[in-house]
Amino acid sequence: QVQLVESGGGLVQPGGSLRLSCAATGSIFSFYVMGWYRQVPGKQRELVARISSGGVTNYADSVKGRFTISEDIAKNTVTLQMNNLKPEDTAVYYCYLFQSPGRDYWGQGTQVTVSS
Repeated sequence: QVQLVESGGGLVQPGGSLRLSCAATGSIFSFYVMGWYRQVPGKQRELVARISSGGVTNYADSVKGRFTISEDIAKNTVTLQMNNLKPEDTAVYYCYLFQSPGRDYWGQGTQVTVSS
C-alpha cells in the first residue's frame, strides 16, 4: 500500500524554526506534485507549499519568504523548512502526493504549535 510518512512537527516559540519531512513508501516510483497543506479546527484545509517533479514551486502568500519546499526525487521525499514561525502558523500539517488522476494520497498529519 502507498503511505506518506511525516515527521518533524512539534512545539516552537514565535520566530523559531521547524523542518517537516515526508517520505512516500509503497508502489510509488514517480510523482507529479508533492506538497504540504494545513488545517485548523473549523476551517478548510489550505495549501501551504507544493513542488513538481521538475522543481517548480508554489507558496501560499502567508508563508512566502519564510517557508522553503524542496525535494529528493530518488527517495520520493519532500522537505518543508519553516522559518520565522508565527502563532497563526499553528495547525495540523498534511503531506500530499499527486501521481495521476485517481492516484493521490494524504499523510496522517503532524501537529505544529507556535506559542510563547
